[in-house]
Formats: sequence, structure tokens, C-alpha cells
Amino acid sequence: MFADLHLHTIFSDGTYTPEELAGRARQLGLAAIAVTDHDTVEGCDRTSAACQPAGLEFIPATELTAEFDDNELHLLGYFVDTRNPRLLAEMANFQKVRQNRIHEMVARLNQHNIPLQADAVFAIANCRSPGRPHVGRALVTGGFCANLDEAFERFLKKNRPAWVPKFKISALDAIALIHQAGGLAVMAHPGLNRTDKIIPDLVSAGLDGLECFHTKHTPSTSEHYVRMAKEFNLAITGGSDCHGLSKGKPLIGTVKLPYEYVEKLKGKVANRKSVEALNR
Repeated sequence: MFADLHLHTIFSDGTYTPEELAGRARQLGLAAIAVTDHDTVEGCDRTSAACQPAGLEFIPATELTAEFDDNELHLLGYFVDTRNPRLLAEMANFQKVRQNRIHEMVARLNQHNIPLQADAVFAIANCRSPGRPHVGRALVTGGFCANLDEAFERFLKKNRPAWVPKFKISALDAIALIHQAGGLAVMAHPGLNRTDKIIPDLVSAGLDGLECFHTKHTPSTSEHYVRMAKEFNLAITGGSDCHGLSKGKPLIGTVKLPYEYVEKLKGKVANRKSVEALNR
């Protein structure tokens, strides 16, 4: 039994609907999946409903962009309450910032004689949490670029003409936000961040786990973070970071996390709730 705990849907920058994602997971024989859309939990209810007839266990989650000591990192919040008022209020703010960022990127493209309209981006995104991939798709659809790679290389990568910095919540605030929504805070793909030095401080702030297994982690990188997770008594997670068909072949199922780690995650959630109950 295996799980894929890092998946995106059309509710952020993925191309799969929740139903398509659940169907693909079933075809691959996965036992459990988590949807980790950026700055939103909107797709969780639909994915949960789609997973039930497929016999799939579903874990509600999200992915937040955070910052600590000038280091950007992504935090995955697992088992969050998708109706938590404070979480939803904060996410509404994050989504507004994302929408404003789209307007700024389009304005910069216009300054470089690319007559793309923001409405075209929002029509393609069709969600409250748009991002750079949606601008890239709009550039391709509008005939301004041949493919997504060209769009990023010419315009959207850091230091390119239309690049606009992302809003980043403080990592400490992000961990606290996930916790108050009943979730576990896990650092996504730490091998891509190259910020091992900040992990002890994040552990002190309540970090619950490391995503040790990821599509872009080599076996030795995964082993390194498994050792680190054990050293700090952190949960071990893993996922493909699948965005559907936006980056060519879908990645779902290419990272198979043994189900025992899902059970340990659930145990960690239960322990946290027990401690909170005792402290009330």
C-alpha cells in the first residue's frame, strides 16, 4: 500500500479536476492521496467525495509559501480543518495577493510589447489562487510563446522581464496557522530549498515533518532527509508534486510513499489533539 501526499488540482496550478485526480490514483493502485493546492483548500471537498467510491483514503491539505531568515520555503499543512475560519480568512488574503501579482506580471509583459490581458489569464486559471503557470499558459494560448518552457525562460523566471516576487508569509506564522487549523506542518521538498541550517529553528517553532521523498530528490537526498527527520523526531512524508499535464507527463504515483508513514502521520495528529484536549 502506497500514498502520494503532494498533488495539485485545477483549484491552484494543476490541470486535473479532483475527479480526474482520484480516478488516476485509483488506476495506479494508490491507497491514499493528499491534495496540496497553493493557498487554498477549495478542492478538498470534491476530491474527498471522488475518493470515496474509488476506495481511496483522502487527506485534506494545502501548500503555503513561507520565508525564514530570507530563505523561501514551502510548508505543507496536512489534516487541516478545511472550514477553519482563521485559515480561510488568511487564505482569502493570500489569494488576493496572488490575483494582484497576476495584474503586475501582465502589466510588465505589456511594457515589453506583449499585449496579453489579465482577463485571459484569469479565464485560464478559473480559480481563486492563480499563479505563474497560468500566465505561462495564457502566453502559449495567445500565440506569444510556443510552449510553457519558453514562456518561463523568456518572461516568467526570476530576473526575467515579467517576474514579480511572491508574497511569503513568515514560516513561524505559517506553522502556527496550520496548527490552529488542526494540521501538521511539513517542509516541502527540502532538497530544493538547500536550507538545512534553518531546520533546527523551525523544529523549535513546531515543524512537524519533512517531505523526504519527492520527484526531484535523488535517492541519496531522500536518505539524507530521512536521517534528519529521525534525528529531530519529525514525520516523514513524500509525494510527486504532480501538476497534471501542465509539465508533460503527469507525475502522480512516481513517488510511492509506504502507507506506514501515513499511519504515523495520523498518529501524530491524534497525539497533538490529545495534548490540546488536556491543556484546555
